[in-house]
Amino acid sequence: MAEGKIVKSSGGFYYIQSEGRLYECRARGLFKIKGISPLVGDNVIFSVIDEDSGYILKLLDRRNQIKRPRVVNVDLFCLVVSAKMPEPDFLYIDKVLAMCEYEGLDCFICVTKTDLDDAHEYERWSEVYSNIGYKVIYTSSKFSRGIEKLELFLSGKVTVFAGNSGVGKSSLANSISPDLHLKVGEISPKSKRGTHTTRHIELDAIMTNSYVADTPGFTELSLDYMGKYDLPLCFREFRQYSCRFSNCLHRSEPDCGVKEAAGTGNISMSRYMNYLKLLNEIIDEKGKAD
Repeated sequence: MAEGKIVKSSGGFYYIQSEGRLYECRARGLFKIKGISPLVGDNVIFSVIDEDSGYILKLLDRRNQIKRPRVVNVDLFCLVVSAKMPEPDFLYIDKVLAMCEYEGLDCFICVTKTDLDDAHEYERWSEVYSNIGYKVIYTSSKFSRGIEKLELFLSGKVTVFAGNSGVGKSSLANSISPDLHLKVGEISPKSKRGTHTTRHIELDAIMTNSYVADTPGFTELSLDYMGKYDLPLCFREFRQYSCRFSNCLHRSEPDCGVKEAAGTGNISMSRYMNYLKLLNEIIDEKGKAD
């Protein structure tokens, strides 16, 4: 028997990295009987039946699990946002950060393509996030700026890269580990958005004991698994303000400290308006389910 990590799953096969080798494995029927599915990121015990194949015997305890897309045992979440081409989508940024807060995941923001923004506008908008405690780093894959700092963040961790198509997630991974040769998508001249190049969840080894997951599925990220009272707790700057009601949704309630702080500029109005949009999304989804 051996121990390893599932780095990819496809067509009923699980690809396990163990001591520098990759094994193509099936899961024992016992997992199906118990209704358990091995997932990318799982640490497993498996049997080796020949040089490069085997069977998964046991899943080791999971530290965490992201619901969509499904990946487990994540140490760090890297929200990749481009300075230009495509333009930053702040509703998307706030949605991903809310998800990370809900899941209890450590998250930082990596701003890419800084070479395309001569006016350094990215420094202005990213300050909103650094001021509320999120770490922000600035990079340019084209000129290798900030790559060494990014490597320090990722060293020894399993990191999920999330971001809209075309923001440069694969380029970042290639900058750290050129041997990956990950496919890089082009920006559509018409829509100014990127095209999807990642089709499945896969962990790529970039340094010793360090993996990144360039995952599909975050562009259509939904928070429908949250309740409406969960969302206020996922905007970390709201927590310091007091409201008349303990279950205040910071929407139309009287004596709301969060609304007051947004009105005076102590809370970013952009963040507050995005909160209201996400709250309405959750309420609408729950209404459909009912």
